[in-house]
Amino acid sequence: QVQLVQSGGGLVQPGGSLRLSCAASGRGFNDYAVGWFRQAPGKERDFVAAIGWRGASTYYADSVKGRFTISRDNAKNTVYLQMNSLKPEDTAVYYCAARARLRYTISSHTYDYWGQGTQVTVSS
Repeated sequence: QVQLVQSGGGLVQPGGSLRLSCAASGRGFNDYAVGWFRQAPGKERDFVAAIGWRGASTYYADSVKGRFTISRDNAKNTVYLQMNSLKPEDTAVYYCAARARLRYTISSHTYDYWGQGTQVTVSS
């Protein structure tokens, strides 16, 4: 069993930066792939970024490519999402998720564990 606790987020002006953290408790997290998803009001939950179990492999949605960076520190059981050049359309609740597989997917239905979600608001 893995529990994910998110931190970071908040209100930022367009062009600003934020870093989200996703800290895991429980055994085996280092063997899990992790993804970040986001959900804006009235919309479906969308894939943002994902990282494989060792951190060597990453994948991004086209909408965030070049602006967001996903990384992980397995010694700290933590995955990060660094968000730069934020835009108003990035406003959403962001969720981290882990799956008990070495490789990631972009489908939220394949993830086993979810963080509590954190609000990111980009507005002037």
